[in-house]
Amino acid sequence: MRSIDPTSEADDIGAFVPGQRFRIEGRAGGPLSGLTFAAKDLFDVAGHPTGGGNHDWAKTHPVPTRHAWAVQTLLDAGASLIGKTITDEISLGILGENPFDGTPVNPCAPGRVPGGSSSGSAAAVAAGICDTALGTDTGGSVRVPASFCGLYGIRPTHRRLDLSGMMSQAPTSDTTGWFARDAETFARVSAVMLGEAIPDELPNRLIVAIDAFAFADPETAAALEPLVARLGALLGEIRQEAMAPPGLAAWARAQRTIQPYEAWQTFQEWIDRANPRFAFQVARNLVLGGMMPASERAWAGLVREEARGRMRQLLSPGTILCLPTTPFPAPLRAQPLSGLDPLRDRITVLCAHGGLTGVPQVTIPGATVEGLPVGLSVLGARGSDATLIAVARAMAEG
Repeated sequence: MRSIDPTSEADDIGAFVPGQRFRIEGRAGGPLSGLTFAAKDLFDVAGHPTGGGNHDWAKTHPVPTRHAWAVQTLLDAGASLIGKTITDEISLGILGENPFDGTPVNPCAPGRVPGGSSSGSAAAVAAGICDTALGTDTGGSVRVPASFCGLYGIRPTHRRLDLSGMMSQAPTSDTTGWFARDAETFARVSAVMLGEAIPDELPNRLIVAIDAFAFADPETAAALEPLVARLGALLGEIRQEAMAPPGLAAWARAQRTIQPYEAWQTFQEWIDRANPRFAFQVARNLVLGGMMPASERAWAGLVREEARGRMRQLLSPGTILCLPTTPFPAPLRAQPLSGLDPLRDRITVLCAHGGLTGVPQVTIPGATVEGLPVGLSVLGARGSDATLIAVARAMAEG
């Protein structure tokens, strides 16, 4: 594991919110003593403003007086907090580009986006500035940067963890997640956050989501084949099935209906009161979310129920499913606005199941396309988070 100087104030990759480098020591003797972490600027840290990637949010909200649950949990376990990291504006982004605080460098793919909205947390871990970092995942905001930056990352079972002190976006999809560069650290942090030991026993059946692999770029699907083969060898039984018989794009459309509407509901009062400044894309998406017809929302709700039923059918005890985390590696930075929507749409197609179904997902690094990282994801039934961590650890050991 790369050596880390936890006292260093250097941030050559622009991962941290300007003026938000500080150190809060973890409890002595805890299971994570000696580790450092960073927190996405959606998590409250007592005495430090929560900015949410938008300067007007910090100006119009009081400075927190207590830590978010996730921050306090890591501090109580002995990890030391070294600062707050950049996020896409009010977490409404998937590429990691922020017009207010800047775009963190992707240490594993210079010149390309780090992925968002937990961009700074992923970049800080990938660069070795800290051992782990907190992110959030509503529509892919831990899974995507983990894939683009070559990291382990988790979207836990929805509503499993306490989200107090975490800035919300779309409550029926919001989760807290975290990153690590190596499987050992990932397992240690996960055991603390999940509140349970990581088991030694592995599942015994693997489903390969053939529709998801077919949707990914051919180069990405091919790069992940060795990881899929190793995973199949670990578990024993392997079979191929479509994850979303109605079509992955239909699931994505449903999530793009539910999530923006909930985001509008979350931020409407603040917008009415403060008239904040937004980047064009964020303002546009909020406006469109608020205009979502009731008929479209009702349809999306039915699709969500269908997707949850499909996952219950697929993910029986002892079974996990794998798919590409993203359909391609990290795109180039600073692309024209007209070129961004197609990229986001394709990413959403492989991430929408998270918000729709609430099942846990772990992203495993280990593949590259022309030197650029891409991740393989494993999904399990609700509550099987620790089992997925055990699979990731076994993959690293094998």
